[in-house]
Amino acid sequence: MAYVPGVALLAALVVGCSAGSDSNANGADSKAGSPTVTPAPPGKYLTLPAPCRAVPRGTLKDLLPGAAELPGDQQEKVFRGSASVTYDTDRKVGCSWKSDAPNATRSLSIDFERVVSYDPAVSDDDRADTVYAKKEKAAGLSSSATPGPDAEKNTGTPGEKEKGKGKGADAEKPEDPAGDATASADPSSSSSPSGGAAGEAGAGDSSAGPEDALPSRVLDNLGDAAFLHDLPTRAGSTSQQRTVSVVFRTSNVVVTVRYAEQPALVTQVPDSKELQEKAQALARKLAETLSE
Repeated sequence: MAYVPGVALLAALVVGCSAGSDSNANGADSKAGSPTVTPAPPGKYLTLPAPCRAVPRGTLKDLLPGAAELPGDQQEKVFRGSASVTYDTDRKVGCSWKSDAPNATRSLSIDFERVVSYDPAVSDDDRADTVYAKKEKAAGLSSSATPGPDAEKNTGTPGEKEKGKGKGADAEKPEDPAGDATASADPSSSSSPSGGAAGEAGAGDSSAGPEDALPSRVLDNLGDAAFLHDLPTRAGSTSQQRTVSVVFRTSNVVVTVRYAEQPALVTQVPDSKELQEKAQALARKLAETLSE
């Protein structure tokens, strides 16, 4: 009679162990089936172009008047450009050029920044968009504001400041979005009643057009996002300088183009329209080159 309970006890132990094994297996399966974070896709660009070779010689001749008339060795030095000091050429590179002509000095610089996100939940493109947005904000712009005739209805836009409806040019001078120390705002640039960049643009040209009325604005059809920042400054006591910056993002690369003119005479005012058109044209060429 003692044998039967023993068999029953053995069967119970076997059933208990089986149940425990199934329980552990179910627990493991439950953990394996728990939601996982899918890594965000990497950016399109894994490398950056050689910046000092990114601008064709013909374009440099157009942007740097007077350089083509220099002696051979000096001309080559100007067109060769000067590479920016950087410690990680996979992430950030740049180049600058400068030409001194009898009537004015022109300078050009370009910067490429490849943004990489180290957060698996954030893509490189999204991180680059954050970097770009900070530059746009520093310029006092917003991509949600529609440039053109209705732009003045948006609070704080350059057009509203020009009319004196916003906070005023002196109350809110946007810093140079590209961080160019030579393009920092100068109090003398707002001495006119209209103040701000638009004030000086109109001061030197009685036929100020739409681009003079809205010197800084969001641009369309350039990369994934872009803006133009037009900043007039007084370079010392003898002449005026104007710097136009075009910043755009394409995938995970943010590109900055700075084009500046400093006339030789204080009575001369840089042509804002010309600087803007040439800076935009170069930016579009760079965007096309990146897309190839």
